[in-house]
Amino acid sequence: MSGFLEKIHGITQERVRQAIATFPPAALKDSGFYHRTPHEVIPAFQKDDYNIIAEVKFASPSEGEIHAARAPEKIAAGYLEAGATMLSVLTEPQYFKGSLDYLSAIRKAQPDALLLRKDFIIDPYQLLEARAAGADAVLLIVAMTGSPLTADLHDEALALGLTPLVEVHDAAELEQAADFSAKMIGVNNRNLKTLKTELDTSRELAAMKPEGAVFICESGLKTAADLGEMRGLGYDGFLMGTHFMRGENPGAALRRLREDLLCM
Repeated sequence: MSGFLEKIHGITQERVRQAIATFPPAALKDSGFYHRTPHEVIPAFQKDDYNIIAEVKFASPSEGEIHAARAPEKIAAGYLEAGATMLSVLTEPQYFKGSLDYLSAIRKAQPDALLLRKDFIIDPYQLLEARAAGADAVLLIVAMTGSPLTADLHDEALALGLTPLVEVHDAAELEQAADFSAKMIGVNNRNLKTLKTELDTSRELAAMKPEGAVFICESGLKTAADLGEMRGLGYDGFLMGTHFMRGENPGAALRRLREDLLCM
């Protein structure tokens, strides 16, 4: 685990501890959207299209503040109108300025949308939080939780009706995800030591795509040409956030990208 992940792991442990003390699991199961049936996610990424996961992200460790206006419902509506396949909603508060309240607010406003909770998931309690807040999917990071715990969280997410997006950064992590039969795998192009992005990661791992799995390219994507190349290598979806959120109107940025894709 990188130094950054070790730090965020400790912070997340304390956040989970405080959350359990405030809202124990029994309370979560009797609140919010917990009794809503999550949408199926994978079929949406089996369509022959540029399936974009557009991210509601206000800050990041590498970029600092990205988008000043905290209007998650408005941003979500703009993304969906522009043709986003799914929305990724950051819920980590310290480094990404996210909140579970943003996820719940978007779910309330967009009952039919596919929503991913993006956070540092290290405890099964966070899966209950995700369901109670209206998520359909959750991000699991192999580099954060290691193979045995990631496999357990993967299975517990499935038992809750949530789709796990299992994130990997190298061949070894991809092999681990394949070992526990992950059906939705994200290849993250961000180096966790330097926090810089390099699309060579996705280029190198493309040939290792497990049969039957949905493959998502994450981080470092900026242009229609980037998406075209990655789609040609076999990627089924593309997670993009910073590129859209830097401007005043993230939905308009997504619309422009989709127009560029039509011209390719």
